[in-house]
Amino acid sequence: MKFLLALHITAGSLAIIAGFIAIFALKGGRLHRQSGKIFVYSMLGLGITGAVIAAIRSQPANVVGGSLAVYMVGTGVLTLRRREQNFFWVDAAGMALALGIGYFSLTIGLRVLHSASGTIDGVPPAPLFVFAGVTLLAALGDVRMMLLRGLQGRQRLIRHLWRMCFSLFIASGSFFIGQAQVIPKPIRILPLLAIPAFLPLLLLIYWVVRVAFTEWHRHRADSFKPALVGRSA
Repeated sequence: MKFLLALHITAGSLAIIAGFIAIFALKGGRLHRQSGKIFVYSMLGLGITGAVIAAIRSQPANVVGGSLAVYMVGTGVLTLRRREQNFFWVDAAGMALALGIGYFSLTIGLRVLHSASGTIDGVPPAPLFVFAGVTLLAALGDVRMMLLRGLQGRQRLIRHLWRMCFSLFIASGSFFIGQAQVIPKPIRILPLLAIPAFLPLLLLIYWVVRVAFTEWHRHRADSFKPALVGRSA
């Protein structure tokens, strides 16, 4: 357990640092690609270890968070990879995982809503309902992509950007809000901690709007590379 915790903390720290570097770096540039690669692997490590630790400790809310982090970053980076025939099964597996996470989160939220304490592992029902809604919305996006046999242009970049930003939000929110007790008291000010915690959501909105309503994607699409090693679309 100590090894898992150490790995979880290390992966989380790397994910937050690399994620913010990638989100502010020139898209498609070397710094963006390298920090994005570190972010993806770190988030996978963070999500997997977090879900395993939560399962061992019987913390279903944290199982949802860890699983959702893995799904978001995994499908986010795969969006930019070359579409091959076997990708249909990868997309189908991702959709099935999303539906499972969404259903699990919804059922936990309903259970907490009608419980005496009103929380589970210190988590109220509202975040669980939000996670359920976001995950089910993402699953609908998976269905759409499978029907279209892949996305192109601005829709492809929007899918990549919002999923990566949301996975960064899971990491930043979990640390700056969920683990606020480990932050030194002099700077443990909730309004101050809320800035880095929720900044990925603001950046998510910014990038989605910029890509959807401007021609930015036409200038950057050719140089926008996936975070993982391999041939890109």
